[in-house]
Amino acid sequence: MRLLEKEKAVASLADYVSELGPDAIVVTSEGKPIAVLAGVGNGDLESVSLSTSPTFMSIIERARRRYKDEGGVSSEDVRRMFTERSAS
Repeated sequence: MRLLEKEKAVASLADYVSELGPDAIVVTSEGKPIAVLAGVGNGDLESVSLSTSPTFMSIIERARRRYKDEGGVSSEDVRRMFTERSAS
């Protein structure tokens, strides 16, 4: 991870993108992070869009809390249910 103070971020966005490796560039203001520039690797536009959506992340967190509190159905059980259903 590379830190870059906002006032020192004078290169073009294209220059910063070409400098990206496996590490992100975190832009700071007075030492506090305010933005990040990171590669998406093999990700697609939909994955990037969902992972940065506050609404979607809220849904995921709510589901995780509910699973922790109430339990759920394991992926193994779901596979078994589909296997049994397709066999009949």
